[in-house]
Amino acid sequence: DPEYPGTAVERLRNVHERVLSLSEEQLSGDWEEVRRLVLWAGGLRDLPTARPGQGYTGHSFNDANHCDLTTMLDEQSDNENEGRVEGIAFRNPLGAGIRIASDPELGPGGSWSTCMMGCNRDPPQDVAHVQFRSRVAFKLVWCPGSAENEEFSSFVLVDDEGNLLNRGTPTGTLPDIRDRMMNYQFVMGSKYASACEARTE
Repeated sequence: DPEYPGTAVERLRNVHERVLSLSEEQLSGDWEEVRRLVLWAGGLRDLPTARPGQGYTGHSFNDANHCDLTTMLDEQSDNENEGRVEGIAFRNPLGAGIRIASDPELGPGGSWSTCMMGCNRDPPQDVAHVQFRSRVAFKLVWCPGSAENEEFSSFVLVDDEGNLLNRGTPTGTLPDIRDRMMNYQFVMGSKYASACEARTE
């Protein structure tokens, strides 16, 4: 990928295949099961009891920010932020956790749920594109509802260009409403909001 040379391209394509293999019905079940399916699609293991930095994925897609599924080449996984992404820890070392949590079946490289903060700029100034020099395989975005339903109860999965890959309306205990609203605020005004905007038109 000449524009983002840190992208694990084969892995990204395999992630897309997994995302597209899921039905909207599957992505509309209980949130904990839906989140596990999203992790599986992205090539990440469900490791809710691991230590942070050692493969812990309990936060992945469970808050406002850690909602980018990034597929990066092995040599990029130890890249540190070095202050390049605003609002992110100066070092932000993720390499060990990426290696532990990544499913090797999807191909070379690793997967991680990176921070989407900064993705509404053009070009995106988030962890995937800046720290790892990689495209996102998909981004999970919680969408505002219609005028009668502003509960941010449905999400879309969009690719690096903002194209819709899949969607769901899960049940059960969702991430906090403030996280879901802030998640959408991170993409407002960008190509990544387009799939949500199309739902409400």
